[in-house]
Amino acid sequence: MNSVLRRSLHSSVLQRQLRTSKAFHHIPPLHIRGRTGWRQYSTHNPDGFKDKSAVGVFTPKAAALFILAGTGLYFYFRSEKQRLQEQKQKEMELRSVGRAHVGGPFEMMTHDGKPFTEKDLLGKWSLIYFGFTNCPDICPEELDKMSAAVVELEKTYGPIVQPIFISVDPARDTLPQMARYVRDFHPRLIGLAGDYATTKATCKAYRVYFSTPPGTKPGDDYLVDHSIFFYFMDPDGNFVDAFGKSSAEADVVERVKRELERWKAEKGRLV
Repeated sequence: MNSVLRRSLHSSVLQRQLRTSKAFHHIPPLHIRGRTGWRQYSTHNPDGFKDKSAVGVFTPKAAALFILAGTGLYFYFRSEKQRLQEQKQKEMELRSVGRAHVGGPFEMMTHDGKPFTEKDLLGKWSLIYFGFTNCPDICPEELDKMSAAVVELEKTYGPIVQPIFISVDPARDTLPQMARYVRDFHPRLIGLAGDYATTKATCKAYRVYFSTPPGTKPGDDYLVDHSIFFYFMDPDGNFVDAFGKSSAEADVVERVKRELERWKAEKGRLV
């Protein structure tokens, strides 16, 4: 009976020792005789097993993945910064060109089949964006921004700023396609389209670059490379400002309001 009690006490003490912190890992092995013979108890792990607390998650493989991800993010943000700087530089160059060098005669068709020329810009302020309806992201984002700016300006001045979208993809942007597309943006947005020669002449007048891949056909799936700006024109049809991708909606609204107030102070009217 006493022998059994002693073994029970030894076992209880041993269990408490095994639950202690790492500071007790150096306790020498204990040899206790049980019913099946002598057993060795130790706080050390058996050979071939590692203490989970001693194994970190930052393995060489994880380190390599971390370095690769960090390098990729670095080059992405550097490229994005450079692209925005180039966009800003082009925007500044457009402003420095002068009013006489942006805009000019053109003749296109509206999305509802009516002729539209530079004379239809007279007597109203206008924001003009060049893009294409199959653009996956940039064109919708810029048209959303332009439309939101027009809505904000309407709260103060009413509908005195006309939003216009000019297609740079004459092969695919038919008038029905343009009509469907402009419905997704501002209700007063006018879509303009024409043949290749007309589109090229209009883009040249507004200093807009566009390029389609060689050998493309109307039914092909392709992207059109083009300038990412929308232009602010005054009621006399003169260029006032250009807004690039880096221009936020609030910036557009502020700069347009500033010009509207300047015009009003000089001429005593908004249009």
